[in-house]
Amino acid sequence: MIRTVTDSVSKESAIDEVIATCNGDMRGAIKALLLVNEHLEAELQYYAHRSNLARRSNVA
Repeated sequence: MIRTVTDSVSKESAIDEVIATCNGDMRGAIKALLLVNEHLEAELQYYAHRSNLARRSNVA
């Protein structure tokens, strides 16, 4: 499920949810968010690379 957070109430709710998922452990919540962000950055790089390859193959 893709979920976006657009307003401050939703952001606060999302933050509370992450902390609750980590049983109130703030350090664990931050670590989880950093890991998710790292994964998303890698995924973005993957798709950017694939897009560049597709563009190059269409030019030739």
